[in-house]
Amino acid sequence: MRFRVTLAAAVLVVSVAAAAVAAAPDDRRHGPASHEVWTVDQSDTRPDGGGTLYIYADRELREDGASAEPERIDLGAQARDLCLERTGTAPVRPHMIVFNGGPDSGEGNSHAALAFVVSGHVLFLDTETREPVECIDAGTQAHAVWPTPDQRHLLVANQNGKLFQRIATDYDNERFTLEDDATLALANGTTPSGALRQDPALRPDNAPICPRTDDSGRISFVTLRGGGMFVVDHTTTPMAIVAEYDREAVHPNGCGGIEARGKMYINSGAGALDTNPAEHDVYAFDVDRFSTTQPTAPNTPAPRLIYSRDNEGAVDSHGVLLTKRERFLWVNDRIANDMTVVDTRRDEVVGAFSLEGDASPDPAPDLMDIAPDGKTVYVALRGPSPGSGGHAAVGATPGVGVIDVLRGGRSGELSHVARLSNMREGRELADPHAVRVRVTDPVAAELERGRDG
Repeated sequence: MRFRVTLAAAVLVVSVAAAAVAAAPDDRRHGPASHEVWTVDQSDTRPDGGGTLYIYADRELREDGASAEPERIDLGAQARDLCLERTGTAPVRPHMIVFNGGPDSGEGNSHAALAFVVSGHVLFLDTETREPVECIDAGTQAHAVWPTPDQRHLLVANQNGKLFQRIATDYDNERFTLEDDATLALANGTTPSGALRQDPALRPDNAPICPRTDDSGRISFVTLRGGGMFVVDHTTTPMAIVAEYDREAVHPNGCGGIEARGKMYINSGAGALDTNPAEHDVYAFDVDRFSTTQPTAPNTPAPRLIYSRDNEGAVDSHGVLLTKRERFLWVNDRIANDMTVVDTRRDEVVGAFSLEGDASPDPAPDLMDIAPDGKTVYVALRGPSPGSGGHAAVGATPGVGVIDVLRGGRSGELSHVARLSNMREGRELADPHAVRVRVTDPVAAELERGRDG
């Protein structure tokens, strides 16, 4: 009798579960809701700055981005008030956004850090409540920020200040402190080889663009506007250059770095440089060859040039990402409106695909991120009046582009666009730049990662 009752109960449970699945086609198609998509519109919401943060539910974007309704947060309101209270100045032009922790860190995405490229502010927000909790004025320009894997620091690329800076981060207690003693001046002083850090021939413009740490958190790669690069030990005080590259070894204005299979991939790009109107190169560096204790000669360890599109005319690489299981590297181009695909096992280009089509005639793809299951890529699409990036960033459909990942990551298709708008006097000013995926359910995200092998 006990066996019969147990068996009946088991059948009932299975039947209920099957009915739930049948009644929830969204779950069957995409799995449990596991993430949000955050994007930042740089265009002003007030005469003295502001900007807008948009937050999308993952299912809405994947199923019908054109009708998705985002949560909207005016950065010219509560966030501005906090910055005025803490620093005495208002934040202008939100440019880059990152989350602490991550799906593999065990820390979760409890906080966001937002860099303001014009005013130099770094804003911290609680990702659950959406409330701003701290605002720091880093100086001239906070172009980009990046968290260290141990969650102890946030690294700041102070672009026109030509400084590499460090903020101590205590997310549990929401304490954030700019560590002035750690600052590395990039335009003054000498490198380990004795060369000038900023030099008319070697590195003519040492404005830092985008920092990226290696996965172990040992070193950081800092690209430079005028070409060249520094690899930095960010754990010392002050932070220290451990490897130096000139503009012939690493071309200007890279804003794309990501590690896969022990290699750090770094790109170059044109941006708004009149002296460098077209640039698209991708390099690979073997991470374990860098030493923080032994001096190295300039341009060593030598980068491997994976490919270059510099001879194609109007090109500008800006964003990179890895597909599922780090199988392929995607590198976008803001002018050519396409994506180059690199096999990370062989470091060879294995394909490319255009993003132009029915969803957008001129998408101008910028930064991008990938869903936990690896089936969808979200990309910021620039507007017709870019607040940064100049000619390279002009697009026709400002918003979040949704790319379906095809052929296991070998290709993709821009399926639809969640359009954003900020009309002023008949002119479209909306200009999304940053986009990031925030994991909201680590268990569901892990299930998604494991699905389809």
